Amino acid sequence: MPDTGADDRRSAIRRNSLREQIAGALREEMMAGRLAAGRNFTVREIAELYGVSATPAREALVDLAAQGLLRAEHHRGFTVPEFGWDDFLEIFETRTLLTDGAIRRMSGWAAPPDGSRLPSLRRRADAAARSARAGQLDVMVGCDRRFWQEAGTLLGNRRIADYLDWLRVQSWMFAAPYLRALPEPAGVCWDGHAGFVDAVEAGDVTGARRAVGEYNAATLRLMATLTGHDPATVAVSGLPADPVEPRPQADPTAEPPGDAGAGLAAGLPCDVGLGLVPQPRSVPYGRLGHTLPPAEPDPHRTPGR
Repeated sequence: MPDTGADDRRSAIRRNSLREQIAGALREEMMAGRLAAGRNFTVREIAELYGVSATPAREALVDLAAQGLLRAEHHRGFTVPEFGWDDFLEIFETRTLLTDGAIRRMSGWAAPPDGSRLPSLRRRADAAARSARAGQLDVMVGCDRRFWQEAGTLLGNRRIADYLDWLRVQSWMFAAPYLRALPEPAGVCWDGHAGFVDAVEAGDVTGARRAVGEYNAATLRLMATLTGHDPATVAVSGLPADPVEPRPQADPTAEPPGDAGAGLAAGLPCDVGLGLVPQPRSVPYGRLGHTLPPAEPDPHRTPGR
């Protein structure tokens, strides 16, 4: 492992929640392209790097492997997986379809999102946009992810927000090495975060979908160009977004839906992340790790359970 910045990383680790903090630090390293695909390391290396015992280091690595963000190598430690162009397109298409469907759901809310959340979201939007314009990749990756994490809480469905975050982490793991190779990354990445906040504040579902569509389209064009693909020939479902029906006016005499905006009313925390992402058994392990043999049928198991 490189020693550059080891003191800074070690100082960032505290004695509480070591497992989560080490996993988060490594995730940020991979998202920013500082731990490149194919990089292999052991539990001992990670424990020494962060100045902790082997137990929390091992737990953090196992957690990341369970999320498909690391590949466990028998007797060789852990390896950062390589995402190819086809993987990126699958990840990106899943992300766009899920995001667009989630934002469509906003039109069914009985009331606009909780306005008390918007100042924090706008601060994150400003930070993400500034770092994108300045080309500060290490800062931008974290700011962009945290902005969309907090925006995801407005959907009122933490599982959707959590899954979208998992997909975004993988997207950055693919994209960051290409961005790091640019001689001048300033102004290359999308910086329209504030437009999304404006649309949400106004209750404008069409505008919110348009902003997300622009973000996705700009990202896809950029990555196609950087990877040597013709942007005009790359097609992803969900881009561009379909026309949006106008938001229906609420009937003041009708009973509000029981679950409309339930997540917002309950006050979802803004620290959504990967905690609700299931074991990614649907991820093709042929790409991200060793393929598991099919399980033998259990004669004692009750069918359908």
